[in-house]
Amino acid sequence: MIDPGTHKEGEGVEAYCRRRWGGSGWTRHLIQEGTKDGARFGDWKWWPHTLKAHQLVQYCDQKGVASTDKVNQFLFQAEYERGENISNIDTLVEIGQSLGLEGDERKRELKDYLTDDGGKEQVMQEINTGRRRYRISGVPFFIVGTESSERPYGFSGAQGSETFLEVFRELAGDDEA
Repeated sequence: MIDPGTHKEGEGVEAYCRRRWGGSGWTRHLIQEGTKDGARFGDWKWWPHTLKAHQLVQYCDQKGVASTDKVNQFLFQAEYERGENISNIDTLVEIGQSLGLEGDERKRELKDYLTDDGGKEQVMQEINTGRRRYRISGVPFFIVGTESSERPYGFSGAQGSETFLEVFRELAGDDEA
């Protein structure tokens, strides 16, 4: 979860950054670096409260609508490329439809699931487990390895492809890492 202290309906990104850090100057570097790796921030307007988005990811995974990666891709595009507020249930239902959720009944089911906080306890449990087990304190956070790995790699912040390549080489036992 990006920031549980964000207003439940989300906040304008400029207002949020002023409230939290005194300004949004830090976002220029993020946007510049992200663009190099294909992450476009063409219309970033909202700082979301992401709990409902996490619930959408869980719903889509449980119902076989789409993979976690695909849902996250659609959430990123909606939030940062199209300026949509992913704190909003109607926006999340539209994303669900874009992912292949078909029919009025399934649309109503998803809306009810999000409105009634379906899956919230499980989402919060997963977030808290990540905070304890991997000491996650910011996003994005990457874990490379398996659940049974003796020592999975964890690192925070936007990372370039070279960082991932170094970790993969080390895990593969490549001495050139």
